[in-house]
Amino acid sequence: MTSTTSGDSAAQKAPAKDPWDLPDVSGLVVGVLGGTGPQGKGLAYRLARAGQKVIVGSRAAERAEAAAAELGHGVEGADNAETARRSDVVIVAVPWEGHGKTLESLRAELSGKLVVDCVNPLGFDKKGAYALKPEEGSAAEQAAALLPQSRVTAAFHHLSAVLLEDRAIERIDTDVMVLGEERADVEIVQALAGRIPGMRGVFAGRLRNAHQVEALVANLISVNRRYKAHAGLRLTDV
Repeated sequence: MTSTTSGDSAAQKAPAKDPWDLPDVSGLVVGVLGGTGPQGKGLAYRLARAGQKVIVGSRAAERAEAAAAELGHGVEGADNAETARRSDVVIVAVPWEGHGKTLESLRAELSGKLVVDCVNPLGFDKKGAYALKPEEGSAAEQAAALLPQSRVTAAFHHLSAVLLEDRAIERIDTDVMVLGEERADVEIVQALAGRIPGMRGVFAGRLRNAHQVEALVANLISVNRRYKAHAGLRLTDV
């Protein structure tokens, strides 16, 4: 008669999951709140160009519809509420000044949705861009506080809107830092980033670490101004 020891159980554990084994997200509908602004519009274009079903949202449906027509690739336009309702994943790319009010007004429509916050709270003065720190800690944490029934992640902070919108550019070689509380949600966002040629989504911690990721955009703006560039990020040895 044999007995199973704790050592035997440990030996029989399944191997660790490959962190690059990401889900198929090709069938998900992605909505972009703030889809008529440069960042949102650029993200919508890149995802749609990669074959994703995309809806761009705006406070005014007619503005969203005009932006969608300009983007092509099957992109649709709708007001923010309809965009949230019809989407599986909702990217928040609204200006920081309207971030809280926009999300608060869409709490019901965003319930149960995977929300990807890419807003960077920044201020500007004669010395350039500088990071702001919201009361909740970061824009992503503000989103999580306002949307208790949503699954909030943070990603796509460090992308140049100029590069995203440039149709002559085939690849955007950069890493996308993805933060969130649940591995499954983070992996969906990583996989979405990976659909854009040249991009790679990399897990970068939980939402409590979002502030420094959002704040780094102020440094990138300084880099871009000095070197007349559209700098992104690459993480080494990963």
